[in-house]
Amino acid sequence: MNNYFVILAAGKSKRFSSNLSKQFYKYKNKEIIDHSVEKSLNSKLFKKIIIVSNNIRRLKKKKYPKLVTIIEGGKERADSSLNALKYIKRYKPKNVYIHDAARPNFSIKLLKTISKNLKKSNAVVPIINSNDAIKHKVENKVFNLKRKDSFLTQTPQAFRFSELYDLATKEKSKINDEASLFLNKGLKIKFILGENLNNKITYLDDVKLPKTYYGLGFDIHRLVKNKKLFLGGAKIPFHSGLKGHSDGDVILHAITDAILGALRRKDIGTYFPNTKKYKNIRSPKMLKPVVENLYKSNFSINNLDINLICEQPKVSRYRNKIIKSISKLTNLNKDLINLKGKTVEKLGLIGKEKAIACEVIISITKYD
Repeated sequence: MNNYFVILAAGKSKRFSSNLSKQFYKYKNKEIIDHSVEKSLNSKLFKKIIIVSNNIRRLKKKKYPKLVTIIEGGKERADSSLNALKYIKRYKPKNVYIHDAARPNFSIKLLKTISKNLKKSNAVVPIINSNDAIKHKVENKVFNLKRKDSFLTQTPQAFRFSELYDLATKEKSKINDEASLFLNKGLKIKFILGENLNNKITYLDDVKLPKTYYGLGFDIHRLVKNKKLFLGGAKIPFHSGLKGHSDGDVILHAITDAILGALRRKDIGTYFPNTKKYKNIRSPKMLKPVVENLYKSNFSINNLDINLICEQPKVSRYRNKIIKSISKLTNLNKDLINLKGKTVEKLGLIGKEKAIACEVIISITKYD
């Protein structure tokens, strides 16, 4: 395919409130600009990828593949775009895609959809509807715009090179995007559905990800005859129960410890010691205040991964019952709880069916 992909990355990021230009800010484990470079490369749609930047030295240190070329940017976005068009003209491209480096969350699927539509169109632009009410000011009057008739344009925007080049070289005013060149001349654009995640990063808050923490919990108790067995808060029919100062529910104890670990709040014994006050306490009563404190501290649970380690009873028989109970106790969707059964090949106390153990990993996220 005779396609060329232009990444505009010469902006000064005045609204980003950082000493570092936003295109070089780390986002999802890599610099923002590298998301666009990698996706355009991985799409296999382009003969060449052109990065337009005013920090060529920094970009050259990255040692991109030969497919990637870095050229000097202009003072304004329109200037940088025109620089790129003039540069690639020597290659006689059929199509050119113009993309803002500040949009790292577009998908390769979107690139392929654009490519498919470009076969029968001279200009293809992704759009999404606004979720907000929109106002329009004319002089001193403010008017409501119909939301269903208003939409937001995104990049990448793709064009027949010859048409875009002709429009761009003749345009005198500074345009905000290449679609404006076509609209100003009344030329037809094929608008396609964009992606809601393909937002433009403008402010530092746009790239601040919520903090995620992990906790590990573990518990083990001996099995004793003539005692009820509770696992995950559910009563399980079995000839033995778990010995302990409480009801010995290893799953709930491990979950409680995992939460406390993720919150950096010591361990379950700190809050529920082996004293007369907590003698024979049911484990849901131990878990409840810890979960309530978690939610009151503006944390949410992302998922629970549980290993129940025993020879008997078989986890597969009671998995749904136990997960349903945990879901109710934690107010967590059942789909976010995973329960696995593990044996120890008849080794040790657990292998001799004299004990049951449990280990839990939890992921929690802090939100404002």
